[in-house]
Amino acid sequence: MNKTKTKGEQTHDGIVDAAHSLFVKQGYHGTSMRQIALDANIALGGIYNHFKNKEEIFREVFFAYHPYNDVLPALESIEGSTIEEIVHDGALRMVDAFNARPDFLNLMFIEYVEFKNVHTKELVDIVVPRGMNIIKQLKDSKGKLRDIPLPIFIRAFIGFFLSYYLTDVMMHEWSYEAFKEKAMEHFIMIFLHGVLSDE
Repeated sequence: MNKTKTKGEQTHDGIVDAAHSLFVKQGYHGTSMRQIALDANIALGGIYNHFKNKEEIFREVFFAYHPYNDVLPALESIEGSTIEEIVHDGALRMVDAFNARPDFLNLMFIEYVEFKNVHTKELVDIVVPRGMNIIKQLKDSKGKLRDIPLPIFIRAFIGFFLSYYLTDVMMHEWSYEAFKEKAMEHFIMIFLHGVLSDE
């Protein structure tokens, strides 16, 4: 049974939600504490009962709304008994998770440009233990991997299909269908087998 949130917890969450919407629309430095208070329907002074400053609010927004909250559960739900099946299913699940969160690019750019990834370093301690479950599934699957450390394999997998998502976003309005036709299938093939022919 879900615990009913106190009024203070509801106010706290309202501040975080309002700040998230403002940050992704107009950036961290373009958002004032006054604007956050206005959108959260509280007095400006009320924010300071919950957060010391705007940076502390962003930290909470970062962890509450970071894509890992969606991507990791998606990857932990991967189905398949072979390397090929796991990669195929995982790639589709990860890209679907990104597509469901159009705000995440703005959030990541704020973290990278304005905070120099300071919060991302904290995030690693959360993500890595959960990533071990994905690595175990790869170890138990049928198929032979090259002699690549599995954490590097996971990093390459995420980076490769994140690049698919980013280029898909950039090319969304393009009229050149050749860039889009069966793109995911080709990305999966390249990831698994490279671009060199066996012939």
